[in-house]
Amino acid sequence: MKAVLVTGCAGFIGSNFVPYFLEEYPETKIINLDLLTYAGNLANLKEVEDTERYTFIEGDICDRVLLEQIFAEHDIRGVIHFAAESHVDNSIKNPGVFVQTNVNGTFTLIDVAYKYWMDKPFVFKSGYDSCRFHHISTDEVYGTLGETGLFTEATPYAPNSPYSASKAGSDMIVRSYFHTYGMNTVITNCSNNYGPKQHNEKLIPTIIRKAIKGEDIPIYGDGSNIRDWLYVLDHCKGIALVYETGSVGEVYNIGGCNERNNNYIADKVCEILDDLQPKVAGSYKDQIRFVEDRAGHDLRYAIDATKIETMLGWKADESFETGIVKTIEWYLQELGLPR
Repeated sequence: MKAVLVTGCAGFIGSNFVPYFLEEYPETKIINLDLLTYAGNLANLKEVEDTERYTFIEGDICDRVLLEQIFAEHDIRGVIHFAAESHVDNSIKNPGVFVQTNVNGTFTLIDVAYKYWMDKPFVFKSGYDSCRFHHISTDEVYGTLGETGLFTEATPYAPNSPYSASKAGSDMIVRSYFHTYGMNTVITNCSNNYGPKQHNEKLIPTIIRKAIKGEDIPIYGDGSNIRDWLYVLDHCKGIALVYETGSVGEVYNIGGCNERNNNYIADKVCEILDDLQPKVAGSYKDQIRFVEDRAGHDLRYAIDATKIETMLGWKADESFETGIVKTIEWYLQELGLPR
């Protein structure tokens, strides 16, 4: 049975990915390495904690000695690398942490993998030639778009926040290990994810939580910033597909084709809450408040997912309007307010 090291899986996307991957690939076991920072929560993985093919290790991707021990003990044959600092506001306040985890951590991880799998550049150790390093990145590395156009895999990098700059740096490290050492790497850049298990600091969980508590719902600027929204399980399916069948050295953009601005998101969430968990009087929309815009707030992101759709056959199953209902129902359940 092949062991795959999957980093950062107590977080949002990773904790959705692990149960899906274990079910879809019964001949694979997962070693989950997570530092359990504020964004990590082992409760997100309760459904798999007793699964024989799942092992959790608490630790830091910057810890080379620990990584070397994990590779040797579990004979790691693949890496799917989620672990990252990802909250843009936090990167503005404390950028050094983002450089340390996202850049230095990715370097340490891929360098340990290289030395474990390969004898020298372009020469794999016997039996390790199919070992793959899959790096999970973001569309934010491409910068911002105007009113038209889409990010493609050929779009030049132009990161505008310390977070996106650190992710761009990690992408370039992975790219260099493919070109310089001949490692079997793939990179996926995704659009904004939403769905169950997302951290409370993110936009949609914040809207839901504030609405239910009767608090002001903060929306940056005038709410006109646009994102392409991708339901997390659709993203997980895309990651698994690229990891298993993507071409060596390639980059694949994964997007939901669901461009919505923040005003639409807030209104839609409040509309659904009005139906599922109505207030005694009025609408949750009455709680929406515009607040000072975030520094360096990119106007619009939108992904062209043609490459993964045509070459690998991936397609998002959820529209925003179907995925958001599932998301809100999950959060209501978590808040003890079942539909």
